Amino acid sequence: MAIQNFNHDDYQITYDSDTTTISLGGTLRLSGLEQSNPIIQFLNEALEAEPQTITLNLRQLQFLNSFGINMLSKFVIKVRKTQKKNLVILASNQFPWQKKSLKNLQKLMPTIKLDLD
Repeated sequence: MAIQNFNHDDYQITYDSDTTTISLGGTLRLSGLEQSNPIIQFLNEALEAEPQTITLNLRQLQFLNSFGINMLSKFVIKVRKTQKKNLVILASNQFPWQKKSLKNLQKLMPTIKLDLD
């Protein structure tokens, strides 16, 4: 099983290439490109592997600020532009920001499967 990790004091990001799942957990408070560039690169590398379906598991992501939501929005647009990829977002009703903010991503890519538990 090939799993890549990106760890920070406040958050963790993993990519499991077997399931093509990117999991984000913790509290992601980004304040600019300097902080987000490594994450953007991580997301893009997962996309460059050309999986048929890519899953974003956000169920352990307690907080994501507006800069982080913008980063996710740009990733969704990039996935949409490929026109060959399916995107699944796993979210949790436990964190109110997810229900509100993630539904807006469906406006960017109507084919997103949003799974709120």
